[in-house]
Formats: sequence, structure tokens, C-alpha cells
Amino acid sequence: MAAENGSRISSEGMDKKIEKKFLGKKQVIMLLGLISLLVITIYSFGFMDSRATLNVERENINVSTVELESFQESIQVRGTVQPIQTMYLDAVEGGVVDDIYKESGSMVERGDTIVALSNSDLRLNVLQQTSAIYDQINQTRNSRLNIEQNTLSLKERLAEAKNQLAIVKSNYEREQKLFEQNLIAEQQFLETQANYDYQKKRYDLIYKSFKQDSIKSSQQLAQIDQSLERMWTSLEAVQNILDRLVVTAPISGQLSTIELNPGQSISSSDRIGQVDILDNYKVRLEIDEYHLSRINQGLKGTIDYNGQTHRLKITKVYPVVENGQFKVDMEFTGQIPGDLTRGQTLSIQLMFGESESILVLDRGGFYQQTGGNWIYKISEDGAKAVRHDIRLGRQNPNYFEVLAGLDKGDQVIISDYGSFGENEVLNIE
Repeated sequence: MAAENGSRISSEGMDKKIEKKFLGKKQVIMLLGLISLLVITIYSFGFMDSRATLNVERENINVSTVELESFQESIQVRGTVQPIQTMYLDAVEGGVVDDIYKESGSMVERGDTIVALSNSDLRLNVLQQTSAIYDQINQTRNSRLNIEQNTLSLKERLAEAKNQLAIVKSNYEREQKLFEQNLIAEQQFLETQANYDYQKKRYDLIYKSFKQDSIKSSQQLAQIDQSLERMWTSLEAVQNILDRLVVTAPISGQLSTIELNPGQSISSSDRIGQVDILDNYKVRLEIDEYHLSRINQGLKGTIDYNGQTHRLKITKVYPVVENGQFKVDMEFTGQIPGDLTRGQTLSIQLMFGESESILVLDRGGFYQQTGGNWIYKISEDGAKAVRHDIRLGRQNPNYFEVLAGLDKGDQVIISDYGSFGENEVLNIE
């Protein structure tokens, strides 16, 4: 019994049930790690910004604030300085250079002889034409003389007929009284009466012929006078042809000519040179055809020259488009820079319309990469800048007009975006 009891006690001690723990320390650590990883993953997808980001230093960016400012649209164009007036020298008649009186670059007065040409064929032709015109003048004068002589002859005949009529009339009236008193024979009176009637009819016919001839002669003489006047004008013009061989200055100014040498042959209509007025200048601009509809006379512009601002206005528009551009002339409206030279290039700010107050953004290098379609807008805390869609309108050298996407007071990055890549968010450090 004792042995049996001992055996039961020993067996009970050996069969004692050991309770196992649910997780060990190692398993707990692993579980906590998995939970942490899950939380981080959920946070990353649900709460963290997943957009591409780039860290930038604040001193490497240029920040601007959107403001309401006075704005006037303008474009920057380049122009060439030209004399205010230029007169070209063309050879009206061809010939050979005889004498050169003024050299290129010299100052000339109006009427100064610049170069003289000779042309023997032209001179011979002028002499022949002159002779022919003189012949026509002489023939016309002879015609006038004949008409005047015919008129004079008619006057003489009329005077003679008038004198004869007066004599016959006096005789008729005397014999009429004698016949009424039966102091002369009827036959004598009838002969005297017939002679009187004849002289009266003769006078009336000559007077009628003289009157008609006078009207016709007056018209013929007027036509002859007009013909003679035209002939003298033609003669003067023919004689002046030789004057065309002498090239003179049409205006006072600076002369510019091609290289001329005695004996050199110049053809008719060849351009010999030009005379420029240097008291004033204009600027010839070439503008893109895109702006043609907006360009008109009176538009103003400015240039900054030697530290001073000078104003100009458009005085002439050349609407013909060549190679995608058209030309305009601008003249100074105030003080003219004193050291301008012909052919000098100037940069002109050409203004459109009137000034107005609008929402504007400073110009910057960002436009090269974005085309004005988006910009990096800085958050309120200034810690980051996020890509933001915008729409810009007109522009001038200082500002862009903001049409949409930004409000007054917004801060944006306007410096060059070349180093930012495709990142949508910039962390500003």
C-alpha cells in the first residue's frame, strides 16, 4: 500500500500540466514591427504628399508678389536711325562724267553742282529738235501774217465801198430833188438811182464778208497764239534737256555718292547718290506682322539713351509685309539725342493703348519653361512651393497681366525653372 501510494504521488508529480504562453517575446516584437510598418504604409498613402519634390535653397530663387499695378502693354522693337529726309540723285540723262564738283561726304547747299556729264548724241538730237521747232514757229508766224494781211485787205475794200456809197448817195439825193422839180431828165435820175442801189448792195456784201472774216480770223489768230506758246514751251524744254546732264543738289544736306571718276559712263536712271538732311532723324522699325492690325499713326514709344528717356511717335506705316515683317517710321517728339548717326541701331519700347490698373506679375525666367501656363506658388507658411496652373495675358518689359489662377498678394517663384526638372513641389530651405 505504501509502495502504491508512493507510486501514485510520483506519477501525479510527473503528469502536472504546464500552461503555454500565447505569444513569446520574439513574436510580440515581430508583431509590433508589422503593425508599425502597416501604419506607416497607410499614412504614406493616406496623409503624406506623394508628389515629386525637390529641396531648394531660398537664396537661389527669386520670389515676387502678385499686385495691382498701373499697366500699359508694350513691345520691344529695334530700329535703324535714318535722316528725317533723303533726296536721291538719279541720272535723268545718260552720259560720260566730265567734271566732279562735290565729293561724297561733303555738305552741299540746294542748287550746288555735284557732277557734270557730256553726251554728244544727245546734244546733236537737241540741235535737230530745236531747228525743227524754229521751222514750225516760222511757218505759224507766216500763217498769222497771211491772216492779218487778208483782214487788212478786207478793211481797205470796205473803206473804199463805204466811200463810194457816200459819194453816190450824195449825188442821188441831189438829183432826186432836181427830178422832183423836173429840172433833170428821168433817164439821168434813174441811172443815178441804179448806181446808188448797186453801191449800197456792194457795201453790204463787203461788210458782211468783213464781219464773218473778222470772227474767223479772231479764232484762227487765237489758235495760232496758243500753238506758238506751246512751241516756245517745247523749245525751252528741248533746250533744257542739256541741263539734265548737270546733276545739282535738290536740298541742302550731306552728300553721299557712288565712286565717280572722269570718263566714267553713267546710264540714264542710274542712282548716283543721295543728299540727307542731318538736322533731324527718324527711326525705321521692322515689326512682326502679328501686330499689323494694332499699329497706326500716333502710337508712342520711348528709348533710354545715355541715361535719358526720349519719346517718339509713329508718323508713317508701310503696310506691305515682307519676310513676315512690316515697316514703320517714328520721329522724336521732344529732345533728340545729339550724337545719333545714320545706320545706328536703337531699342524702342512701343506702347499700345492707355495705362490701366490691373493684376500683374513681375516678369522672370520662369516664362521660358512654362510659357505662362503654370507657376510655382508659395504656401502661406513659406515652407514649400507647389506647381499651380495660371493664365497670363498682355505683357510689357516689367509685368505680365494675370488673367486667372492667382490673386492679389499671392507669392510665386519667378526665377528660371531650368534646374527644377519635373518636380511638382519645392521644399524651400
